[in-house]
Amino acid sequence: MTSTTPWIFHPVADNLTPDQRRKNMSGIRSRNTSPERLVRSLIHRLGYRFRLHDESLPGKPDIVLPRHRKIVLVHGCFWHMHRCKRGKVFPKTNELYWSAKRQRNVKRDRVNARAYVTSGWKLLVVWECETKDSKRLSKRLIKFLT
Repeated sequence: MTSTTPWIFHPVADNLTPDQRRKNMSGIRSRNTSPERLVRSLIHRLGYRFRLHDESLPGKPDIVLPRHRKIVLVHGCFWHMHRCKRGKVFPKTNELYWSAKRQRNVKRDRVNARAYVTSGWKLLVVWECETKDSKRLSKRLIKFLT
C-alpha cells in the first residue's frame, strides 16, 4: 500500500481501553435515537401517520409520509457535520478515519436528498440541536407538513 491512500491512518493513543471504546461505540445508535423519537412523537401528535426507515427508498429515510410524499430526516449534528458547535467538534484520536467517515456521511446525505427530490418527494432535515426547542420544532413541522 502506498502512503497516498486516503484511508490509511496512523493510530493515536486512545484514552479508553479497547473494551471501553467498544462499549461506548455500541451505545451509539443510527435508528430510534432520542431526537428521532421526539420528532416522531411531535408528528404523531399532529395527527400524521408515517412509516419508519422505508427500505424501498434510498438511504432508508427516518420518517416517511407516503400519502403526502414527504420525508423527514433526523440528523445527528456530530455525525452529519452540522454548522452548530456539536457538528464542528473533531475527535482527537483517529482524526483521519473519523474525518473521512463524516465526510462520507455528508456526501451520502447529498446523494440521497437529490434522489428524493428528483423522484417527487419533499424533504425536511431536522438537526439534533433543533430538537432542544420542541415548540419551535413543532411550528417548523406544521409548516412543512401542511
